[in-house]
Order: sequence, then C-alpha cells, then structure tokens
Amino acid sequence: MTGSKVKTPEEEPHAVLPPGRAEELQELAQRLGHRFRDLALLDRALRHSSFAYENPGSGPSNEQLEFLGDAVLALTVSSLILSRFPESSEGDLSRGRAALVNARQLAALARDLGLGGHLLLGRGEERQAGREKPSLLANALEAVLAAAFLDGGLRAAAKLTRRWFGPLMVPPEALLGEDAKTALQEFTQTRYQASPSYHLVSESGPGHARHFTMEVCLEERPLARGEGRSKKAAAQMAARKALEALREEQA
Repeated sequence: MTGSKVKTPEEEPHAVLPPGRAEELQELAQRLGHRFRDLALLDRALRHSSFAYENPGSGPSNEQLEFLGDAVLALTVSSLILSRFPESSEGDLSRGRAALVNARQLAALARDLGLGGHLLLGRGEERQAGREKPSLLANALEAVLAAAFLDGGLRAAAKLTRRWFGPLMVPPEALLGEDAKTALQEFTQTRYQASPSYHLVSESGPGHARHFTMEVCLEERPLARGEGRSKKAAAQMAARKALEALREEQA
C-alpha cells in the first residue's frame, strides 16, 4: 500500500499560516479546549478533500486524520465509559460507546463547537451547503481529535473526549430502555437545562388488565406518548420515544 503517512509535529516543520487564518484557529482552539503547538495540524483537520483538490499547494486533506481520529475516538471514549460505569457488562459498554460516537452525535457536537464555519471547502461543496452536512461535520470532528492527538499525545486527546462527551454520558443500561427516564432526564438537563415531566393521559380496561397512556413534556412542550399495563411502563415507553426524537432533532 502506497501513500504519504501522517507526520507527527516532530517529523514535519510547522507550516506558516496566513495571519487571519492563524487568529481564527487560535480562537477555535480555545473553544475546543486544546492549545495547539502546531496550528497547521488543526488547519489540516478542517481541510476537506474538495479544497485540497482545487488548491494543490494548500497541503493534504483531512482524510488521513479522520482515519486516525476514528481510532483515537474509539479508544478514549471506551476508556471514559469504563471509568464512569465500571460495573457495566461488555455488551452494555459497547452499546454505550456506539450511542456516543455515531455520526449523528458527532455532527451535533461539531455544530455545537462551530466547526462548520472553519471548514476549508471547494467551490462545489460550498454551493451545496457543505458546512451543514452531517457527514462532513462528523468527519471533521474526528480529524480534529486526531490533530490534538498528534499535537499533544493521548492525554490531550483524552482531555478533549472528556470535555466533549462527558456531559452526554448516561448509564449504558439506560440505552436498552431499562431506565429510559434517567437517560432522558440527563439528556434534557445537559442540552436544555430542564427536566421532563410526565402526565397521565388516560387509563382503561378492567382491574386485572389496566391500560395506561402517559405523555412526557419538556417545559410545556409535548415530546411523546407511551402505553403500558402500568404507569411506570407507559412512562418508560414515552421516555424512550422522546429520547429518540430529541437525538434525531440534534443531528
């Protein structure tokens, strides 16, 4: 297999960035939570292949950093989840990691960090609103994490992972629906600084086979309804549906 390898800061001289771009990236680095020794790494992490193709002298695209960032993300998120929930099973830990590092979640984080406005895109991607594309944003977030890893080592990458993903973590078991109410509570507190409320919509059926419908709301906004043979089961179903809807909304 041929191709250029990703060089570490020690192997490759620091590139000189235009003053405007350097200042822009300094501000972004502060928002990200890592002080880059080599801002050229951050610049590369934000350089889409369409820009690199149209500007051959600009340097390589972020594709190799994206590849590396995927591995760094898997490692650091796995370590974070294990440290937070040491009693969880391997299967639950795997599901928890998958919920955190899926493309929708990565794109949502990238939007929160404002990566889209700093992407270097070709003319075609600019015309097609590339700065808002979930796939480009998710890839850029992985590339940025790889850039931090090359710039400051695993400790720097793990620090960013804690900063970005720590507030989003819920017990992995909650992702199976065993405690969807807890998962929804933590999600809404993190994203909206508000707690959900549950209301009984209806109950019917004979005493031995009651049927309940519960609705969950967030600050008077109805999120979802659930049904079950107990109020608790109906509320759990409503919470699962609401959590799924809110995560889709954030994507």
